[in-house]
Amino acid sequence: MLAGMKLTYLYHPVSDLKEAVAFYRDVLGWDEAWRMGDDTAAMQPPGSDVLVMLSVDPDEEAGPSGFFGVDDIDSFWQALPETVTRVTEPEDLDPIRYAAIADPGGNLIRLFTDPSEGEDSA
Repeated sequence: MLAGMKLTYLYHPVSDLKEAVAFYRDVLGWDEAWRMGDDTAAMQPPGSDVLVMLSVDPDEEAGPSGFFGVDDIDSFWQALPETVTRVTEPEDLDPIRYAAIADPGGNLIRLFTDPSEGEDSA
């Protein structure tokens, strides 16, 4: 049994980030938690620890998926049963280390480790 997966983000591909952020902020009243470049922003629903990551994605048909934080993505990857569909091998995507698997229906399960979470501030 694999343990240690924590749902951190719901991923929503969008065609227009500015329009999507405005909707979640101005219509739903959510706060913008962070932004990465011109194509990705995370929105914070009130009272929730899970963020909604909005990202411009040319393949919007992929649909929403979850980002699950794991302590060590490489160890987690090695522990996966051989029957798991591996979509994206672990890779560095600054500032995280990322990989993806798929469930039997083809839905993506995105995995990540944030190396900065283990760093001590000096």
